[in-house]
Amino acid sequence: MVLLSWCLLWLLLPLSSRTQKLPTRDEELFQMQIRDKAFFHDSSVIPDGAEINSYLFRDTPKRYFFVVEEDNTPFSVTVTPCDAPLEWKLSLQELPEEASGEGSGDPEPLEQQKQHIISEEGTELFSYKGNDVEYFISSSSPSGLYQLELLSTEKDTNFKVYATTTPESDQPYPELPYDPRVDVTSLGRTTVTLAWKPSPTSSLLKQPIQYCVVINKEHNFKSLCAVEAKLSMDDAFMMAPKPGVHFSPFDFAHFGFHSDNLGKDRGFLAKPPPKLGRPVYSRPKTDIQKICIGNKNIFTVSDLKPDMQYYFDVFVVNSHSNMSTAYVGTFARTKEEAKQKTVELKDGKVTDVFVKRKGAKFLRFAPVSSHQKVTLSIHSCLDAVQIQVRRDGKLLLSHSVEGIRQFQLRGKPKAKYLIRLKGNKKGASMLKILASTKPTKQSFPSLPEDTRIKAFDKLRTCSSATVAWLGTQERNKFCIYKKEVDDNYNEDQKKREQNQCLGPDTRKKSEKVLCKYFHSENLQKAVTTETIRGLQPGKSYLIDVYVIGHGGHSVKYQSKVVKTRKFC
Repeated sequence: MVLLSWCLLWLLLPLSSRTQKLPTRDEELFQMQIRDKAFFHDSSVIPDGAEINSYLFRDTPKRYFFVVEEDNTPFSVTVTPCDAPLEWKLSLQELPEEASGEGSGDPEPLEQQKQHIISEEGTELFSYKGNDVEYFISSSSPSGLYQLELLSTEKDTNFKVYATTTPESDQPYPELPYDPRVDVTSLGRTTVTLAWKPSPTSSLLKQPIQYCVVINKEHNFKSLCAVEAKLSMDDAFMMAPKPGVHFSPFDFAHFGFHSDNLGKDRGFLAKPPPKLGRPVYSRPKTDIQKICIGNKNIFTVSDLKPDMQYYFDVFVVNSHSNMSTAYVGTFARTKEEAKQKTVELKDGKVTDVFVKRKGAKFLRFAPVSSHQKVTLSIHSCLDAVQIQVRRDGKLLLSHSVEGIRQFQLRGKPKAKYLIRLKGNKKGASMLKILASTKPTKQSFPSLPEDTRIKAFDKLRTCSSATVAWLGTQERNKFCIYKKEVDDNYNEDQKKREQNQCLGPDTRKKSEKVLCKYFHSENLQKAVTTETIRGLQPGKSYLIDVYVIGHGGHSVKYQSKVVKTRKFC
């Protein structure tokens, strides 16, 4: 082993060091004390049982060496490509018998040992080309110097290598179950639920592990190293150099190298610091997520887009060694957005519409005859609702409607109108909507700006109450209704009954007080009063006023609670 280590160390020494005279026996013994440290700190030597991270420049091969000291030793090598396919092969360098250090007589001079190793091409044991995590395993390997040669023909890339002489059962990579597939157990418009069988590393070997889930729109990943390389590349390109400047995305300092020196060797130019006022060129960031979830083997991915294909990968990670193994990934397309049912509006006919809280409804109006204008009347029965109207794809209006509103739209031959109603955040909305190309009289009655009912406290008696409300210049029919309520009747209860689209036909006949017509050319005098009689002493009553338009549609004023006097 001593002589074998010296042979390998000699090959890896700089040329200037090789030209020095060979060490004496005493010097050799002294150097033997530090040979392991010097040997295993060389970048071309793979330490036993430690995963190394390294990089390759395109079309530039790289060699690594590993020493097996004794015959019949278990030996395995695992190579993990990250963001590009690799070509790699493993060969065994046959060493002279004197290299074992056990023969009698003087050892062969070190210069001759070196020439022996260089001239020996070695026996190829295994080769592979691709981007899979691939490995070579031998339960009984001969002693010798093993050479691993790697090449990337596609682009500069990084990779991982792990070599060991421990038995396969002691590998630090987490094990996969007999069925390593990731299954999609539930599929929605914005969610996908994944499940997979637990790793034996956790259930049988009782070693600490965690699962990491990766979601992206491009493809499945074969290693966590490939995921991390992709994420690192996105970060590196967030502030890309200006056009014409060559740039390598790898963090050379992470591997213990200075990027300046590598740039000179490879002809790369260093990225200049950005200057104020100069444009910054950036590469779009890849839409990829990595989420580590502990040791759970079921996970629901949320906040996805409807009708979109996603790729899902699961990696089991050894919490002690941070080494990972990939499950067999899967992909799925989220469900389509629920298609909105479009309601057809008929010319001149009122349509009732119900919109869920935060929901939306679509209506279509396609006049059969040519027209110069369209009158759109909307009655929002509860809270305000947002309306958008498009004609042949062009936005004509966008407005918030509360109460009754009327809009005039310029017509166009064979035009089609798409109306979108968006509900309120507070609760569901109810509307009445009418579209007409031949408006005569309004189907919805006109209302004053103030739709409150006023009660006169001084005119209250034990059996009557006097109320007043505002009218309009247009002659309309007003109907008054009363209903006895409890004394604890509050504003919340009254608000639940404020659906203005519910007309007098929903009320009991016993609750009707009277109906009358009223209007005034002078809006300042458009006030009417009415005394409601036949009430009980000390009781509370809910008073409602309905105004009924020419088309028979009614609108309710804001309700009012009045209480008669208990003693008169």
